[in-house]
Amino acid sequence: MPENINVKICGLTDPADMPAALLAGARTLGFVFFEKSPRHLSLEAAAHMTEAAPDGICKVALTVNADDAALDALLAAVPFLDMLQLHGSESPARVAEVKARYGLPVMKAVGVADRDDLIALNDYVDVADQLLVDAKPPKDAVLPGGNGLAFDWRLIAGRRWPKPWMLAGGLNAGNVGEAIALTGARQVDVSSGVESAPGVKDAELIRAFCEAALK
Repeated sequence: MPENINVKICGLTDPADMPAALLAGARTLGFVFFEKSPRHLSLEAAAHMTEAAPDGICKVALTVNADDAALDALLAAVPFLDMLQLHGSESPARVAEVKARYGLPVMKAVGVADRDDLIALNDYVDVADQLLVDAKPPKDAVLPGGNGLAFDWRLIAGRRWPKPWMLAGGLNAGNVGEAIALTGARQVDVSSGVESAPGVKDAELIRAFCEAALK
């Protein structure tokens, strides 16, 4: 199994999701803390799941425009997290504040629909530890991600940033190989693409996705 592709399974909601993801080859697990999402996880459940994760697995907390009070509560209740993923409209200054306040690596998600959106990615290079290049949600979308939408990967074909970056948005077992080949991504993030229903992960879909990404 290739070691140079990092698969992140995001939005785990059931303790059974974790062994399914790890057995399939995922090395990064994402937990969503956003009440509007069908993947929202309680702090208690997240604490149990993240504590049970084996050493060497990166545990990422996805938040959306969370204030200091919310992040304080999250990290007090779930002390086993390794990274914060900011998936809202957080400014570069806010990303820097979060990184300084909590001392954890920060991944900033940026939605892409056209070439103009790539400019925003550059705005976060100096403050974020990683970038998440995601599909831009529709204007009327409730969720900032996890909508099962892809963007035109040709927009970032051959592009590189001085920070590690991860590709997300509409990925599934059927297209992740093409996405990796076209963009050169070494990290991929999937949520709805491995679900049988919103918020319900499917072990077979997880296996198929990882197999396609890691072959």
